[in-house]
Amino acid sequence: MAQSAIKTFLDSKGLSATPAWIDSFVTSSRQGLPTPALQKTALFRILASDLTSSIKATSTNTLPPNALNPTVKEIRVPDAVPLQVLDIEDIGRSAWSQVEAIEAQERGETTKGREVIRVVPGEEADPLRDGTLPIPKSSGPHKLLLQDAKGTKIYGFEVTDVDGIDLNLGIGAKLILKNMTIARGVILLDPNSTQLLGGKVEVWDKAWRSGRKECLKSKVGPREEEEL
Repeated sequence: MAQSAIKTFLDSKGLSATPAWIDSFVTSSRQGLPTPALQKTALFRILASDLTSSIKATSTNTLPPNALNPTVKEIRVPDAVPLQVLDIEDIGRSAWSQVEAIEAQERGETTKGREVIRVVPGEEADPLRDGTLPIPKSSGPHKLLLQDAKGTKIYGFEVTDVDGIDLNLGIGAKLILKNMTIARGVILLDPNSTQLLGGKVEVWDKAWRSGRKECLKSKVGPREEEEL
């Protein structure tokens, strides 16, 4: 049965979809597709969904009740917990330097060493089709606002670089964290406990990118902004 095959496949990825989500997916899918194609499409769709409505929340695939308690020195969570990215910050650079980089891109400029290069239409720094600009790969460390299937929001900090985590990570992207450490209400992100599945929620991602410059400006002190 298609529902059973899709459930087993998604469970193997750490994404236990609700029966309602699976039924809706199967009903809306093109009839006659082979099972492997259905499974891959289901994974793509669930990575583009809101976990709070697509994933069945249980005590073992969500954050523990005391996860946000800042007085708890350390919690080890052995279970695999799927989380989605709601926000991401490069905390290795000042907010204003990131604003300047965005404005340089808006002017069609990029840098090579210390040299400023103007990019002409048709080259790789062109705006994307949706009107936003690609963000240069950030070195971090990064601070992520994460959310589990229950809707609990928690911050995560990279303590060691995690491949794929940078400012081009889609908002709504899914992570599986296993054997994670939560220290004083914050998840410590490292390659050993973090599996990046990818994906994004299109409407969240577009809103985040279009509002990123103003969000960064709001974090800059008035004096610093006036001087620059």
